[in-house]
Amino acid sequence: MDFEGAKKFILKKLEKELDPRLTYHSIEHTLDVYDSAFRLADMEGINNDEATLLKTASFYHDCGMLRTYIGHEEASAEIVGEILPGFNYSQGDIQIIQDMIITTKLPQSANTLLEKIICDADLDYLGRPDFFMISLRLKYEWDVLGIKPTTLKEWFKIQIDFLTSHKYFTVSARALRQKMKDEHVKQVKDICSL
Repeated sequence: MDFEGAKKFILKKLEKELDPRLTYHSIEHTLDVYDSAFRLADMEGINNDEATLLKTASFYHDCGMLRTYIGHEEASAEIVGEILPGFNYSQGDIQIIQDMIITTKLPQSANTLLEKIICDADLDYLGRPDFFMISLRLKYEWDVLGIKPTTLKEWFKIQIDFLTSHKYFTVSARALRQKMKDEHVKQVKDICSL
């Protein structure tokens, strides 16, 4: 399994080909999810082989944005099936990676520990100090692409629903992010009540 080669290939492709209007689903998001997944994998005691699969899934989880916005998770899984055999990933490993990617589709539905970690890594920002900045990048992306243009008040109402329905899967993510995520819920509710 040539993880380094697979990583370099997809990062170069994302850097060159991603729509610049993707202010949330950007290469920065991909790198952020990788960093979060790596940290959670360490905290959850994942072994090296599983960690390599998780890291690969992190780099490829939104590559479907190269093809489509709606349904990009399925497109990402399809791309993984096309590209990773060329980097000596087995069919079994590819299936595990594809399953991880598909579980990041909202609403998330993780079963295995690896799936739980990538889901938590994908939404790690919900419980971080940069939540509002990242959230507004997604709003801007939706507005520019015509996905679901909203006013700021409408956006924050969507955020209340999303934050209150979201649950971190792993003990580690809850320990790291739940307290601040709960604070964000309070802040967003305060904004909506103005």
